[in-house]
Amino acid sequence: MKKISLLLLFPAMLIAQEKATTTPTRQQGKYDTNKFSQMYDLLATPNMFRTASGAPGPAYYQQQADYKIDVELDDKNSKLTGSEVITYSNNSPDSLEYLWIQLDQNQAKANGQTSLAEGEKINQVLPLEGFSSKYLKKDLERGFNIDQVKDAKGNPMSYTINETMMRINLASPLKPGEKISFSIKWWYNINNYRKEGGRSGYELFEKDGNKLYVIAQFYPRMAVYNDVEGWQNMQFWGSGEFALPFGNFDVNITVPADHVIDATGELTNRSEVFTAEQVKRYEQAQKSFDKPVVIVTQAEAEAAEKGFSEKKKTWKFSAKNVRDFGIASSRKFIYDAMAVKIGNRTVMAESVYPKESNPLWGETSTMVVAHTLKSYSSHTFDYPYPKAVSVSAEDQGMEYPMICWNYGRPDENGVTSREVKNGMIGVIIHEVGHTFFPMIVNSDERQWTWMDEGLNSFLEYLAEQELDPNFPSRRGPAKNIVPYMSGDQKFLEPIMSNSETIHQFGNNAYGKPATGLNILREVVMGRELFDYAFKTYANRWKFKHPTPEDFFRTMEDASAVDLDWFWRGWFYSTDFVDIGIKDVKQYYVSDTPTADLKDVKVRKGRFGYEKGPFVYLVAGDNAEVNQSKKKALKIEDFKPLADYVDQTFTAEEKASIKSPKYFYEVEFNKPGGMIMPILVEITYEDGSKDNYQYPAQIWRKSNETAKKVYATTKAIKSIQIDPKLLTADIDVTNNSWPKVETKSKFD
Repeated sequence: MKKISLLLLFPAMLIAQEKATTTPTRQQGKYDTNKFSQMYDLLATPNMFRTASGAPGPAYYQQQADYKIDVELDDKNSKLTGSEVITYSNNSPDSLEYLWIQLDQNQAKANGQTSLAEGEKINQVLPLEGFSSKYLKKDLERGFNIDQVKDAKGNPMSYTINETMMRINLASPLKPGEKISFSIKWWYNINNYRKEGGRSGYELFEKDGNKLYVIAQFYPRMAVYNDVEGWQNMQFWGSGEFALPFGNFDVNITVPADHVIDATGELTNRSEVFTAEQVKRYEQAQKSFDKPVVIVTQAEAEAAEKGFSEKKKTWKFSAKNVRDFGIASSRKFIYDAMAVKIGNRTVMAESVYPKESNPLWGETSTMVVAHTLKSYSSHTFDYPYPKAVSVSAEDQGMEYPMICWNYGRPDENGVTSREVKNGMIGVIIHEVGHTFFPMIVNSDERQWTWMDEGLNSFLEYLAEQELDPNFPSRRGPAKNIVPYMSGDQKFLEPIMSNSETIHQFGNNAYGKPATGLNILREVVMGRELFDYAFKTYANRWKFKHPTPEDFFRTMEDASAVDLDWFWRGWFYSTDFVDIGIKDVKQYYVSDTPTADLKDVKVRKGRFGYEKGPFVYLVAGDNAEVNQSKKKALKIEDFKPLADYVDQTFTAEEKASIKSPKYFYEVEFNKPGGMIMPILVEITYEDGSKDNYQYPAQIWRKSNETAKKVYATTKAIKSIQIDPKLLTADIDVTNNSWPKVETKSKFD
C-alpha cells in the first residue's frame, strides 16, 4: 500500500489533473471487436416474421402435422410395427414441391454415416461381451423398414431415403393454405439401450426375463419448415436432438394384455385396460393433492411379471397440440399418481416404475414431478397439458411431451445412497422441465442444443434450490463452471456452436448457458427485471419456434437492460472472467500544500479553470502530472478545510455533514477477456463490511483497468472482489487486497 498526502478540493467539485484530449477515430475493424458494440453484425435482420423486439411478427407462421397412428409391440421379438396417417397443413406463404420426414431410427443402422463419421481407437482391455459384440457377432438389424408410402387414395407415392431423412416427392406442389394426407407403414427392431445405447429402447431384467420399454422416435415424423431455414432437414448424427412441428395425435398401442402403459396424451379407454378397482384408485388420485395414490400396486405388478400373457390389449391415447409422442410399456410397472393445482386447472403428476425402483420411487418420484410443475409454471407459464409422467428407466434421462425417462434406483438391498437419490431428483426435475423447453417453447435442438438444455438446466437449478436450499446442484452456480472456462482453449467452443461440433457437450450446452442465465439474474439484471423478461420470452414463444435472436432480443426488450456485451462475450466467444485488484493507494487530508502541486491545473466546468480557494490533492512520487499546461499556484490559493466548513455550512448542515478520514483509490484490472460487473466487499478494521456493485459498463472506456475512490470514516482492513463467487472468476488469487496467499494442493 502506498501512502500519499492528500488535500481535498472544496467546494464540492472533482479534482482533475489536466490531460491531453484527442478525438477518437474509428480504426479499421475497431468497432467490430469492441466488446460493448451492438450485435448488428451477429443477429439476423428483423422482418415481418420475427420482429426487432424479439416477438413473433405479423407474418409469423408455422406448419401443423396431425397423426393417426396404430402400433403393435411384439414383446418376444422386441419388434415394433406401425402404420400412420399424416395430415400436413401448409401454413407458409411458399409452395412446397416435396416434404421431408425424419427417420431417426436409421442413425443406428450398421455402416450408416454416423458410425463412419466417428473416429476409432484400440482399447487394449475390453469386457468380453463388448469385444464379442464389436468384433465377433453379426451386426444387428436396426433402423426403419419402410413397407409403403401411399397418398389419400391409396396410390403409391415416390420417395427417397437419405440416411435419417426421407423426401416425399409430391405429384404437384402443396400450395399455401392447402393440406395433404398420406400414409406410411413401417417396422423396426427395438434396441437394448443398455447394451447398444440410444435415447429409447428396452431394458432387460435378466432375473425374471421381463423387458421395460421406453419407446420414442418410433414413427416417421415430419420435419419443421419455417421462415429461418426452410426445411430443417439436417441429418441426425446423435448429439443434436430434434426439431418438430406441433400437431394432434391419436395413437392406438397394442401390447401384451398384462402390460401397463403410460404415454403422451390422455388415456381415452381407461375402463377397458384397467380393472374396476384400479379405475377407482385413479379417481381417488385425481382428488389427492398432498401425496400419490398407488393405482397399480407392487403386488399386482409382481403377479403380472410372472405371467407372460399371450393375449393382447390396445391402449388409446389422444394428445392435442404436441410436437412428439413417447410410450412406456412393461408388465413390471407399478403406477401411482396425484393431483397438482396449476393456476385454475388440475394436472396429474404420475410415475411408473418396476419393483426394483422401490422404495425410492414410490416415496419420491411423483412428489418431485408435482414440485417441478409448480416451480417451472411460476417462472414461465401455467403448465398447459393434462399430465406429466416420470418413468424409471435405468441409465436414461430423456424427455417427450408429458412423459420422460429417468435413471436412479436403490441397490439390490433397497438402499439408496445420497448421491443416487440426489441424482435421480435432479434428472426428474430436468426431464419433466423439458416439457416447457423445448416441448412447448419449441426451439430447434438439432441446431442449438443450448436453447433447450441450457435454459432448462437454469430452471432446473431454480427448482432444485426451491425444493431444498442445500441441494447439491451441479449446474447453475457460477463457481461450478470455472474448471471448464479456464480449460484449454483448443477444446472450447462458443455456446453458439452447432450441436455436432462441441467437444465438451455437457459443459457447453448445459452448464455454461445455465450459469450465464444465473449470473444475469443474480448479478447483472437482478431478479425482478430478469424474471419478467424471461417470463415474457416464454409466453411470447410457447407453442412456437424461437431462434437465439428471439431470446436475446426479448430479454433486452422487456427489461431495458443492454445485454449485447453479455451475449457477445458469454455466448459468442470463449472469453473467461478474471477481474483483479491491481493497486490500492491511500490518502489523507492535509491543509498544507506540497511543492509538486505548483504545476497542477484544476478544471471548472467544460471550458474554464477554477481560480481558488483550494484544498488540493497533494500527490507523491506516483502522481501523473501533465506537463503541457502549467499554472503556478500561490500559497494564498489554499485554504484550510476546517475554515471552509465553518464559513460555508450552517449549524444544521454541520450536524449531518460527512466526515471521512480515510481516502483510498483502488485500481481494478481485467486479465480475462469477458466483461463482467465488479463486485466489491470492503472489510474495515472494526470488522464491519460494505458491499458495492459496479455495472459492466465501468469497463466501457478501458478494457484493461478501472478505478474507484472510497472515502470512509474507518480504516479499511481488506478488499475482496466477488466474495460469494457469483461471476465465474477463474482466478481468485488476484481478488484480494492485501493479497491472500493461497495454499497449493501439495501444502
